[in-house]
Amino acid sequence: MPSVKENVAVQTYKDVGHKEINIQKSIFYVASKRILDVACSLVGLFLLLPLILVISLLIKVEDRRGTILFSQTRIGKDGNTFSMYKFRSMVSNAEELKNSLLKNNEVDGPVFKIKNDPRVTKIGKFIRKTSLDELPQLINVLKGEMSLVGPRPPLPEEVAQYNSYEMQRLSVLPGLTCYWQVSGRSNLSFGEWVELDLKYIKERSMLVDLKLIFKTFFVLFGSKGAY
Repeated sequence: MPSVKENVAVQTYKDVGHKEINIQKSIFYVASKRILDVACSLVGLFLLLPLILVISLLIKVEDRRGTILFSQTRIGKDGNTFSMYKFRSMVSNAEELKNSLLKNNEVDGPVFKIKNDPRVTKIGKFIRKTSLDELPQLINVLKGEMSLVGPRPPLPEEVAQYNSYEMQRLSVLPGLTCYWQVSGRSNLSFGEWVELDLKYIKERSMLVDLKLIFKTFFVLFGSKGAY
């Protein structure tokens, strides 16, 4: 059976009549972006350690059977797979219940999301609404699997449904935040999501990255599209 990466590579050559986008590949930009990623993730993990400990305790108190962190296989740059970390926001048997809820999907395209997902715990609702469930991904950033800014990393089953135009989302490192994250999130259609990601890939620069990081702080506690 071919690997996920092999499947991604095959689908990249599907012709759907879309023009290939130009990618910002400046060595100075790439190096500066990595320095920013490492510095900010180290500082972030240190300063947020008390909050991380409190969230960990609340997760364990509500559901002692499950783990504090949730590790999930995601697709990164060039179709490479990696384990993405999040605080667990669902019941411990959430993956087992997913198939029975597929008919309730409220998002178009190859993405599964339900606004009032019955699998989400009480603490899970709060950390999802505020995006605090994403904090462990600072570890992924340190490891070089993700960046602070970039397209959100998709699931293998989602990528399996991509056409060649959508595959271009995988041409750069995935990130913690992006245009989608600060522009409505799940209230946007999948097509709008893709266009925002490709807009970032074409326009990315240190200034764009810093603006998105800055803007993310202002939408975390007021995002109506986070679920």
